[in-house]
Amino acid sequence: MTGTAPAAGRTRGRTPAIDSTSGIEPQVRIAALPLYTLVGAIVGSIGLLLTGAAAPTVLADSGPLGRWGLPAAEFVFNTAMILTIGALLLAVIVVPRTQGRTSSRIDDQWERLLGIAQASSAVWTLSAVAVLILTYVDTAGAQAFQGDFSGQLWSFVTEIDLGRVWLAIVCLVAVGSTLVFGLRSYAGIATSFVVSALPIMLLAILGHSAEAKGHVQAVGSLSIHLVGIVIWVGGLLSLALLAPSLTKRSDLGAIVSRYSTIALIAYALVMYSGLTNALLRVGSLADWTTAYGFVLLAKLGITILLGFVGWTHRRSVIGRMPGWEDPRAGRAAAGHGSGAGTAAGGAEATTASGAVHAAHLFWRLVLGEIMLFAAATALGVVLSRTAPPVPDDPPSRPTAAEVLTGEPLPPPPSWGTFFTEWRLDPMWVSISVGFAVFYVLAVLRLRKRGDTWPVHRTIAWLVGLAGLFYVTSGGAAIYGKVLFSSHMIQHMVLVMIVPIPLVMGAPITLLMRAIPARRDGSRGVREWVLAIVHSRYASFFSHPIVAAINFAGSLIVFYYSGIMYPAMDTHIGHELMIVHFLLAGYFFAQSIIGVDPGIKQYPYPVRLIVLLATMAFHAFFGISIMSATALIAGDWFGNMGHGWVSALDDQVTGGEIAWGIGEFPTLGLAIIMAVEWYQSSKREATRSDRAEERTGDAELAAYNAMLAGLAARDEETDGRAQ
Repeated sequence: MTGTAPAAGRTRGRTPAIDSTSGIEPQVRIAALPLYTLVGAIVGSIGLLLTGAAAPTVLADSGPLGRWGLPAAEFVFNTAMILTIGALLLAVIVVPRTQGRTSSRIDDQWERLLGIAQASSAVWTLSAVAVLILTYVDTAGAQAFQGDFSGQLWSFVTEIDLGRVWLAIVCLVAVGSTLVFGLRSYAGIATSFVVSALPIMLLAILGHSAEAKGHVQAVGSLSIHLVGIVIWVGGLLSLALLAPSLTKRSDLGAIVSRYSTIALIAYALVMYSGLTNALLRVGSLADWTTAYGFVLLAKLGITILLGFVGWTHRRSVIGRMPGWEDPRAGRAAAGHGSGAGTAAGGAEATTASGAVHAAHLFWRLVLGEIMLFAAATALGVVLSRTAPPVPDDPPSRPTAAEVLTGEPLPPPPSWGTFFTEWRLDPMWVSISVGFAVFYVLAVLRLRKRGDTWPVHRTIAWLVGLAGLFYVTSGGAAIYGKVLFSSHMIQHMVLVMIVPIPLVMGAPITLLMRAIPARRDGSRGVREWVLAIVHSRYASFFSHPIVAAINFAGSLIVFYYSGIMYPAMDTHIGHELMIVHFLLAGYFFAQSIIGVDPGIKQYPYPVRLIVLLATMAFHAFFGISIMSATALIAGDWFGNMGHGWVSALDDQVTGGEIAWGIGEFPTLGLAIIMAVEWYQSSKREATRSDRAEERTGDAELAAYNAMLAGLAARDEETDGRAQ
């Protein structure tokens, strides 16, 4: 169900809107999971047989328990994960929690969603344990049942990387399930959703060897792929399990259109990440004719077919459902956030028979989608059990750089190679491109409404995202893995240059103006973003002094505490490093020149003092690196083996870069702040002049009268004294 759709606003009650007589809705709920399981079992079994993934191995065969039991457990694991996260997503951002914004009564469908999440999370936890045990059996083969099984299993989860990761997954799943059962507030369910989504990154890491070429691209694309599949399929299955009661709602169109927007985003993520991952594992045209290639083509065909079904939903069905809000309903509703749009969408939308027909067609298409998704999920399990044509094994005789980074050394650095060498990080490509698209769409929505948005803010936002795109996928990122000086370029651009235009883009202000507020008891992106920026945590970290300490202190902690090596060596550590420094720079720039709401703006003198102090500290940091006689992360940069420059000399160059690059953005912040200070003073003077004009200089007259009174009193006092 892909397609763009507006966030629906206020609904007019929960009275039945569709008089269903065909019984298709109860059939959908009853058949959804059994049909999904049946189709998945059939397609998965055929795929395992055709690819030979279920055939016995010559050495260390794990038997039917490993060859068939593990894929079956993985299918149950994936299904439970999809349903848990999908149900939580609908509860967080789609289905109203209460029956109206001012009501305290919990919506019945919202409660049912939590029930679905609870049941599926319990199954997810049990299946995670089963997958862990069967993974050990499949890895150990026949030796798994020879000797002390529990002792060997304990050694597997404590000494072997594969076992450690699966143990971490089991623990995260169990924690997430506990939160789902224990929390009921909006914030609590959102926390459960975030915690439940954390295992996705660990699952992506398991999909590719850390020592093999293309590890960053493989892990990043697989993470995005899993996210897209989970929110897409999970949301659809959850809607199907709510079918009978959901159909009777007067806001059915609003709920479905919200999910449709999520599905469109998920479809784009799945297609991009799937193709990226496929190109890493299929190197030539002949590789597509292998068993792995045929399964990959089948999965790609199913995904394209699902996109067509989603397009049919958006074009022919959703607009005729009750409660759907026409995006062209008018400027007033969008501009003021009333959300009281019409359920228009064609002449047929106004008739009860048209609404019934649309709802029945919708649920029939849902059943078709569920079967297609079951096949795609099963094929995903088959692919994970099938050797790809391009193996992800580490090279037989790796160089020092390949041992550390998993990639061969790039060409010797030059001004040209810094802009010609690219290694796209799928995660940050999706973030930078996605944020650019959403920002432009929001600006276009304002203009269609007749409102304006400053062009310089749009340009600033796009420039900032372009910088983020380059610093995570361009030459700075590639050479930042092998040279300390290049890493410092990447770091300084990320923390000091990129945040400035992003802050100038004022994304929160644009979001508030472009997206109408919801009034039906649900929370959309607008409500969640505002809740975050108005939280005490955002207020604390955006305080100029706190932001400056975080901004400057992070440099000391990162480079002198020993955590730099794991940040360079592990995928999760590297991504967390980027996120942290980007947010630290953003909060600091926001505290100095930000205009978005939710952040307390302190007086300009305070901001100037903080900026000058930070500038001085940053210069001291650069000098300290230049003066250091010991290598920072020497086990990494000192063992790279490139021979271009000595590691210590390169570190001195990095200190010079930290000092030199840091001064220009700080100067830019000072100039921007000075301009804002001048404009603020000018506006204040203008307001004061207008106030004086309205009151006839009453304040000045009162002041003069006070002075005259004091003078008269003094004269009277002097006369009495004489």
